[in-house]
Amino acid sequence: MASFPSDDTLSRRESYSDHTDVASTVEETQTPIGPPIHLSFNQDASCFTVCTDSGFYVFSTDPMRRSISREFGKRRGLGHVAMFFQSNLFVLVGGGATPLSPPTKAFLWDDRLNCYVGELTFRSHIRSLRLLHGCVIVVLLQKIYIYNLSNFKLSHQVETVCNPKGLCEVSHAAGPKLIVCPGLQKGQVRVEHYGLRKTKFINAHSSPIACLALTSDGRFLATASSKGTLIRVFNSLDGTLLQELRRGADQAEIYSLAFSSPAHWLSVSSNKGTVHIFRLKFDSESLLNDGSNNPSVSNLSKQSAASSFSMLKGALPKYFSSEWSVARFWLPEGLKHLVAFGKQKNTIVIIGMDGSFYRCKFDPERGGNMTQLEHHNFLAAR
Repeated sequence: MASFPSDDTLSRRESYSDHTDVASTVEETQTPIGPPIHLSFNQDASCFTVCTDSGFYVFSTDPMRRSISREFGKRRGLGHVAMFFQSNLFVLVGGGATPLSPPTKAFLWDDRLNCYVGELTFRSHIRSLRLLHGCVIVVLLQKIYIYNLSNFKLSHQVETVCNPKGLCEVSHAAGPKLIVCPGLQKGQVRVEHYGLRKTKFINAHSSPIACLALTSDGRFLATASSKGTLIRVFNSLDGTLLQELRRGADQAEIYSLAFSSPAHWLSVSSNKGTVHIFRLKFDSESLLNDGSNNPSVSNLSKQSAASSFSMLKGALPKYFSSEWSVARFWLPEGLKHLVAFGKQKNTIVIIGMDGSFYRCKFDPERGGNMTQLEHHNFLAAR
């Protein structure tokens, strides 16, 4: 699995000291925020970041409030910001019509020191970023680089098929790390098990991979393709298909996938304007104890309340035998929204490119339409 640096990485600048978690300070005066360029949740969805043409902002999700405002000036846009839980370290990449820096550079920002402490430069555009304790992950079009934060040296690199969305997910629970990303061919997912020192390829779909999600411990993986009709859930350790979920019959762009913790539910958002909640039917505890004994499709169907045709599964088209969502929430169609599970039981939080923030609750027994608990505009002054 070990690899060596290539010419994609041109230079690095470092000035780094070990970081510690610090409490975010709420600013006394908060002006309205410009249109977002990029949105993302942190690892446990306790915060989300907003990139604009003048800097970046961090919001807590429970309660929803702005906790950090970092404005670098007009016409100094950011395209990506990655954070590690609620620590003082961020990785920034320029973006938008007037970027702060070329989109080939990634800067390590120490918010406690209020300055840059490191820099990485590449030959091609950075597609996305991930920040973990002790390392930073930079995703390019066909490669992923992993650097040690202690010295900014390259520790590993991964090749992928063309990956314009910068798809990459990383386990963040204590223990050996696991990275998932597109594989080396269309519809394939690559799983890097750093604890087991092995690489696993999963042929998840016939169409290109469009979205990925990973549980915090890396045990379970959710995938969606560019068709956006089916979501598949796999055991990431051995590649076993555990469950197949149907979002709908028509093609859609999947914006986000998210597991609950523990992995009892999966949420999905798409350009169709509906957020879906699916019940995960496999026994996650049993799989954790014995990864070799995975439930069969027939065992899963016995527990399924999603389709009344489950007994005739072998005789009916896949459209009827796939499992459908148990709860839904309706949003404006065509507008990008990201979804994550909230701290409160059976709740989700939704953030949108129009500045919308929703907190909703679903009924795990009755399902149906979710109940809206909160709605805010995080772009407005508060």
